[in-house]
Amino acid sequence: MTTNVTAKWPTMERGLVAILRGVKPDEIEPIAVALIEAGFGSLEIPLNSPDPFKSIEKVAAKHGDKCLIGAGTVLTAENVDQLADAGGKLMVSPNIDEAVMERCAHHKMVTMPGVFTPTEAFKAIKLGASGLKFFPASVIGADGIKAMMAVLPKGITVGAVGGVSDVDFADYGENGISVFGLGSSIYKPGLSADEISERAIKTVAAYDEVFG
Repeated sequence: MTTNVTAKWPTMERGLVAILRGVKPDEIEPIAVALIEAGFGSLEIPLNSPDPFKSIEKVAAKHGDKCLIGAGTVLTAENVDQLADAGGKLMVSPNIDEAVMERCAHHKMVTMPGVFTPTEAFKAIKLGASGLKFFPASVIGADGIKAMMAVLPKGITVGAVGGVSDVDFADYGENGISVFGLGSSIYKPGLSADEISERAIKTVAAYDEVFG
């Protein structure tokens, strides 16, 4: 039984979350448009980016009705309050923290805390996680995540994040995993919106080939 209830993981056409680590507020808008138009259903702005809440506020105000917008690397309950004030609806973290999850439940956020072991996965579920972020996925591997999924509650959303790109979709898909957090394969500081668009379109095509 959960001690908290956060929002359910939403139904999205594609389980693709773009991780925009390092993005700046003055460049976020064309990047967001490029990703959303390509077919990404969620944008995550890590809090170790420059002025992240300003970027989240700008994107959430313009695109929050058609894309799940939120923050990554959320480490404190105060961060959660700041995220809510900025209009973000998604909380992603590298770990599982009870105080963070309690604040997310208060704000009815979608949550995807980071887990690495069955113990952490079950703790996250008990704390009301909307989904589980297996991180770093490249270390655990698709087979490792699948093995843990065998003992997890049916229907829990499982995401692979960390060292994952479009070339890995088939391997993970064969193991029942269809949600991915994609960072450097989509965005790196210095890339233009056109370059990001090209990467995003390629990634969406690869996703649709496996899961469409």
